[in-house]
Amino acid sequence: MGGSRSRVARRRVLGGAAGAAALSALSWSRVLGANERVRIASVGTGGKGWSDLTATAASPHADVVALCDIDESADFLGRAAERFPQAVRHTDWRRLLDAAGGFDAVIVSTPDHMHAPVAVPAMRLGKHVQCQKPLAHTVFEARQMAVAARRHRVVTQMGNQIQSHEAYRTAVKGVHDGVIGRVKEVHSWQSGAMGWMLVDARPTGAAAVPAGVHWDDWLGVAPERPYQERIYHPFNWRAWRDFSNGQLGDFGCHILDPVFMALGLSSPATVQAEAAPDDGGELWYRRSRVTWEFPGTPRTAGPTVRVTWYDGEGHLPTPADTGVPAGDLPKAGSAIVGERGTLLVPHVAMPRLFPADAFAGRGLEPVPARNHYVSWVDACRGADTTTSHFDVSGPLTEAVLLGTIAIRLPGRSLAWNAERLEFAGDAAAQALVTKPYRTGWEPQWS
Repeated sequence: MGGSRSRVARRRVLGGAAGAAALSALSWSRVLGANERVRIASVGTGGKGWSDLTATAASPHADVVALCDIDESADFLGRAAERFPQAVRHTDWRRLLDAAGGFDAVIVSTPDHMHAPVAVPAMRLGKHVQCQKPLAHTVFEARQMAVAARRHRVVTQMGNQIQSHEAYRTAVKGVHDGVIGRVKEVHSWQSGAMGWMLVDARPTGAAAVPAGVHWDDWLGVAPERPYQERIYHPFNWRAWRDFSNGQLGDFGCHILDPVFMALGLSSPATVQAEAAPDDGGELWYRRSRVTWEFPGTPRTAGPTVRVTWYDGEGHLPTPADTGVPAGDLPKAGSAIVGERGTLLVPHVAMPRLFPADAFAGRGLEPVPARNHYVSWVDACRGADTTTSHFDVSGPLTEAVLLGTIAIRLPGRSLAWNAERLEFAGDAAAQALVTKPYRTGWEPQWS
């Protein structure tokens, strides 16, 4: 990142973020009346976008009035249009926002690189936003998302819907209740295969763009490249740095969320990663380990607390690290290690206490699930509050994406100043806080 761009980015961040207090949805001025219906527009209608759309539309107070997808085929815009025939259809999200008077709220379920470029202009128009995880593609973008939500007083929710699951809510309450005592350290992981990693380098040549696929609109702010069948759209874009943040970006905002909620974590002071040496390529890594050092909180055992992330097929912490027998570790989850024992938090399964003998006869009090999607609609009506609004999910996303920066600079301990959005004295790390945008697609943040 050049010096001038760094200074501009920092001015934009500090102008809106410093000292701002988190606002509950009920205090925001743009909520609708409790008896009003919420007119929903959806950007990205296939894959996860389909489940986001249909789960939100399950609210009795939601009307789906506009749909947008770069793919007009049956599995994308076609299926959504069949389900919601009254909705206006678009293939370019900019044209959808041109008609912003026709809707109240937007679901953003695009690939990661287009989250902030779509969501921030929507918020500037006063639209409530539900955005898939991770909230943004860069740390700078994540900060802009939180700043825009505060500035324009809109109701927001990140799509880390497992936050609202009974399992994660129960785990958070267990830590808050002091079941394992104060927390000494945390180990979190996703050890599954990266099924989207299909190649080791960008294929040469170009394939014909299928009819109904608007490839230039799919690329959006990303650098131009030719279309290749199956390599990018609709799902395998996750392998590529231009479009995603790899395995950590995919799962971090899920798996680390109950850790943040349980401990009340803020921004890390340092971050460091172990990974293969950076080859300057375009793909993410097949295996990495990231360690953040966070300031301590009233629920931690010391003045700082270490959180370690593991990804890559079969990459797990050891029983010595977690206090959990190897055979009891799930494919993905967290081990929250306390003074009295360990709370194991599987990814989408009820938490367990270890050592089992020490906690025999002592269970965790279950916390009922919420509806992550319907609660956003209700919050837009002033009838509920969201739990993953951007003042919560923004800092979580920033921490996750700081980890992806460390992965690209393995072996270096990076000191982070969250207020200044700055890696002091490390130009290479600082350059990765933001990114250049394709000419003609530069986002407007203010």
